[in-house]
Amino acid sequence: MINFFCNLSPLIQAIIASTMTFTLTTIGSSFVFLFKKINNKVMNYLLGASAGIMLSAAIFSLLLPAIEQAKNLNMNVILVVSIGLLCGSFLLIIGDKISSKFIDNEENNFRRILLLVTSIVLHNIPEGLAIGVAFGSIIYNIEGATLIAAISLAIGIGMQNVPEGAAISIPLRKEGLSRKKAFIIGSLSGIVEPLSAILGVILVLKIKVILPILLAFASGAMLFVIIEELVPECMNDDNKNMIGIVTLIGFIAMMALELL
Repeated sequence: MINFFCNLSPLIQAIIASTMTFTLTTIGSSFVFLFKKINNKVMNYLLGASAGIMLSAAIFSLLLPAIEQAKNLNMNVILVVSIGLLCGSFLLIIGDKISSKFIDNEENNFRRILLLVTSIVLHNIPEGLAIGVAFGSIIYNIEGATLIAAISLAIGIGMQNVPEGAAISIPLRKEGLSRKKAFIIGSLSGIVEPLSAILGVILVLKIKVILPILLAFASGAMLFVIIEELVPECMNDDNKNMIGIVTLIGFIAMMALELL
């Protein structure tokens, strides 16, 4: 099975990996059928572990290969990587600003539901791009851009998609939607990940010169999600020390896979 996956094209690999992350969003959305509320402690541990995994992947799978490829193409490494990192962050900041502006000024339930889903979708786009870029960059034999690294990135994104899916479907249920509708909307919020993953692979394969920027862009998006969302969310837990340890374990596990 592993050999079969390794022999697939980067495009097919990215589609499979992003479909897996989409499936995990669906699994999270299905919690609306099982629970009226989610065990926050379990979700905090899951978010902490995914933060560590994504941090490791953002550095080893995206940022370091971006630096390496920028050197190979004789680019200004600091400038190119900095622009990519900031662009990845700004995309998410703009999405947050747009969503919060409308939410503050609109009381209509349907509007708030729509904007909740939109804000999650905006976060899923760069995550899908990151998966596509990670798999597409493998063909260039850049140090750090490996199949294991790309899979690690997908695992980290997938893990945080579980609570993300639940964070959509359960509030939608509270807004008065049926469980079935809440589940469908929560699930579909993740459909942009396979679509943007395909776009990421195509961009990497067709336009090699923008690869360092795309890698840094994906890294910036991941780092911003970790700093702005995952860490503050999981650190709401009373046992911050244990959450910190879980986060480090996630980081070490993915770092070990990459180094081995």
